[in-house]
This record gives sequence, C-alpha cells and structure tokens, in this order.
Amino acid sequence: MKLLYRGKVRDVYEVDNDKLLIVATDRISCFDFVLPTLIPEKGKILTRISLFWFDYLKDIIENHLISSDTDDFVVAGLVPANLKDRVMLVKKAKRINIEVIVRGYLSGSAWKEYQQNYCCVCGNKLPLGLKESEKLPYPIFTPSTKATDGKHDINIKEDEAEKIAGKEIVKIIKEKSIMLYEKAAEYALKKGIIIADTKFEFGVVDGKIILIDEVFTPDSSRFWNKEKYQPGKPQENFDKQFVRNYLEKIKWNKQPPAPELPKEVVRKTRERYFEAERIICGITPF
Repeated sequence: MKLLYRGKVRDVYEVDNDKLLIVATDRISCFDFVLPTLIPEKGKILTRISLFWFDYLKDIIENHLISSDTDDFVVAGLVPANLKDRVMLVKKAKRINIEVIVRGYLSGSAWKEYQQNYCCVCGNKLPLGLKESEKLPYPIFTPSTKATDGKHDINIKEDEAEKIAGKEIVKIIKEKSIMLYEKAAEYALKKGIIIADTKFEFGVVDGKIILIDEVFTPDSSRFWNKEKYQPGKPQENFDKQFVRNYLEKIKWNKQPPAPELPKEVVRKTRERYFEAERIICGITPF
C-alpha cells in the first residue's frame, strides 16, 4: 500500500479512496521530536486502549474505526503477521487542522502560562491562587496548532482556532471534546486514574465531524495516580511524563539530534504504559 503519512508514532497507508490503514509503531515523541529509542510493544498498547475508548465513547460522537480484526487483515494479505494487533482499518477523513486539548487540571504548558499570563490560559480566565496540578473549576478548551516533526505546537485562543478551522466547526468540536473528556474522566477516576488533560484530533467524512487518530492513551493524555494525588507539585503518572522528566534532567536543549534513552527509562516507561492499559481496560496484557 501507499505510505500516505508518517507521523511521530503512527504510519498511515492508503487502502483505497475511502479507507486508510493506521499502524501504531513503538516510536515515542517528546517535545515534538521523535526519539531514536523504541518502547517495546507500545504501539500494541496504544491500539488496544484506543479501541476501548472508541467503543466506550461512541454515543457522544462517531469515530473513524471500521475494523480492528487483525487476523482478517493478515489472512487477506493487507498486513504482514508481525504487525498484528498494531493496526486499525479506518475511514479516510479530511483532518481538521488544529489540535484540540481539554484540561481538567492545571499542569504542563497550562501551568506555565497561568503563572506568566495573569491566570489566563489560552483565553480562559481562571481563579487566582491555583496551585500546580490543582483541579480546575470546570474543564477548559485550549486548542493548539498542529506541528510537524521538529516544530513545536503553539497554544492558541479559541478565536484563533476559528480562523484556522471555522467558527461552526470549532463550536462543535469544543462541545464534543468536553463531553468526551467528562465521560472518560469520570470512568477513569473510578478506576483510580485522574485524567488531567488530553488531546483529540477530528476529521470530516461526508460533511460529518468525526473523532480520528487515537483517544485517551498515555501518549495523548496525562494520567495520574488518584491515590497519590497532591496538588502543588508534579504528580506520579502513567504516561510518557517519565520520559519528559528524564530529558529535562539531562538538560537536553530540545533541538536535534534527540538523545537515546537508557534501558532503565525504557523499562519503566513500558511498565507505565502496561499499567495504564491494565487499569483502564481491566485486563492484564502479559
């Protein structure tokens, strides 16, 4: 098949005019760069978690999934056997060219902006005196530009997103993304995970806006341990924040070439991804 697009983590192939095949690799990206070190089985974990959420959230918005029956794909000769459990057959959508971020807690770039910008994050005015990692009064919509490899996403205000995607489209994806976040966050909290924030991508098929790419994975979300949650500091996590912390510790300047990861960082990161899957999906993948 024709390789249509190689993302930071996923390779997208064109099946025909209406369908794509998405392959989730073991690549990991941080600070908008793909690192040279792989995280074994990461692509399989991301695929399984996304499939769980696509099914759980399908009452809120249609998604791009057609099939994930990888045995059929292998038998039909669509994919080689070594890609089993990494692939999804999906609808070919026209991507809406902004990254949609919903935040329920004050962390990451939002925490930095809150401190620097008079308690305002992407145009959302927040109460004074909030601490790092504190729960927000309500989930906020904070879109960003969609960066290519080597460039950084830039947080933008809602009216700037409207200039890129259109006012009516932004209105719909804002409403749907907050609904998605609230339903998933409620479920995860019962399982012992706080979803601090997450990002979505949307596309258009036959004039209808649908959810595409991945959803509520450790790559696209901040997952915190509910039992160890304490506002006022960074939190224990089940996502790739562990890798970000390592890169900050070694004072990488966030310019190419990206550094290799030590075996211990790879092992602990892999364990966190498996643990996130175990808790969210209720299975033990080993």
